[in-house]
Amino acid sequence: MSQPPVVAPAPAPLLRRGSALVLLGLVALGCGGPDPGAQPEGWDSAVAMRPAADRNPDPRTFEMDLEARIQDLELLEGKTTPAWTYDGTIPGPFIRASVGDRLVVHFRNTLPEPTTVHWHGLRIPAAMDGAPGHSQPEIQPGETFTYDFVLPDAGLYWYHPHVHSAAQLGFGLYGALLVDDPTEPADIGDELVLVLSDMALKDDGALQDPQTGLDFGTLFGREGDLLLVNGKKNPIVEARAGRRQRWRIVNAAKSRYFQLAMKEHTFTRIGGDGGFMEKPVESAALVLSPGERADVLVVPRGAPGSTIAVRWVPYDRGYGTTFNRPEEEVFRVHLADAPEVTETPRPKTERTLTPLDLAGATPISLELTQGEQDGKVTMGINGVPSWEAVPIPATVGETQVWTVKNTMDFDHPFHLHGFFFQALDESLAPIRPMEWKDTVNVPVDGTRRFAVRYDDRPGMWMFHCHILDHADAGMMGMLDLQGGSGAGH
Repeated sequence: MSQPPVVAPAPAPLLRRGSALVLLGLVALGCGGPDPGAQPEGWDSAVAMRPAADRNPDPRTFEMDLEARIQDLELLEGKTTPAWTYDGTIPGPFIRASVGDRLVVHFRNTLPEPTTVHWHGLRIPAAMDGAPGHSQPEIQPGETFTYDFVLPDAGLYWYHPHVHSAAQLGFGLYGALLVDDPTEPADIGDELVLVLSDMALKDDGALQDPQTGLDFGTLFGREGDLLLVNGKKNPIVEARAGRRQRWRIVNAAKSRYFQLAMKEHTFTRIGGDGGFMEKPVESAALVLSPGERADVLVVPRGAPGSTIAVRWVPYDRGYGTTFNRPEEEVFRVHLADAPEVTETPRPKTERTLTPLDLAGATPISLELTQGEQDGKVTMGINGVPSWEAVPIPATVGETQVWTVKNTMDFDHPFHLHGFFFQALDESLAPIRPMEWKDTVNVPVDGTRRFAVRYDDRPGMWMFHCHILDHADAGMMGMLDLQGGSGAGH
């Protein structure tokens, strides 16, 4: 078995779904009344997501209904958008459970075309992965499918479609899934789960044609002009100066890289795709390619009553991607009209990670390429588009070292379904600080290497560029994992 990011605890947690709000309330009340240094009342209400409804009384099983449907939403002021949604909201319902819980999702498709649900980052059986034509048939309009699996690892994950992925996700189909580790420190920071994305809308609120820009749009990767945080445009989060916040962030955009910055502030990244990192890293800017997640600590500071802008800063991901593009506000942090509190000591989140043993590892070499078929731009891996590609063979228990080379003029966020990997440098030593990843950015003219060990979950597993216009254009392949019992998790 590959080494999991977090060992699943045996006992059930004392507090279940929605318990974060209960815990914050208990912390705020304490034994001596309200905490004078607590966040302002309703501090996170502007970005609150609708929680998924659990209809199973078993505390270790989260069972829910989920419907993909078109819903009229006001995303631009005074305008109506016929958005594609999960349960009528953008993002879809926020799922929160604990390590070792069973998640059962009764999914219904009422969209006008087929779809599936992919559970991005989760180490689940192949049959539950949502890869159409490989792990399951496409779910046709009016049909249902039940996803049923155990949540093996703590961390922030997300769900989105894998049929016409760029269009369906770009129209609004995505949601967040947070898996708690009840054994982690309770005082890491006041928590915000932030789903970042964008949408391309016309002036009247209608959805833009997902093929706008034709071949150049495909090459560039289509970005929307409307930046969204949990489905809201430039929301305001309230804060108490000096009180630490923990931001759990996912980039759910189909093409846009989110480079975030705050004037006179830094981000302390403590984790990413697969839970806590080996040790924290502090930086003035935070970069998330599509599909990536970050677990960061932020301590807002400033004059009482002032506002801090969290800015999107253009990120150079290739030809033309920063040209004549100004910075934009993503959201704002408004400081309470109260004195700054003294920051409490940060609890330890350091994590011991053991490098994978590369003795006898199988080398896999891939090139991310561009071509043309029938006068239309296609993309591929090793010069072959996904619909003509032969799967990469692998065996349960095998370790592979992948070398992924970018031959194009744009960066590519490379995502492997179903497995975490460890990033390597040119000497094949682990990149420090170590962390478990499922998505890694491959820059222009660059090469990225990683090691992956396959546990007992045989089946067909996708890998692809997570600029979804690129994936749909052919930059995708399959891993054919054979052997083992097939029991998975």
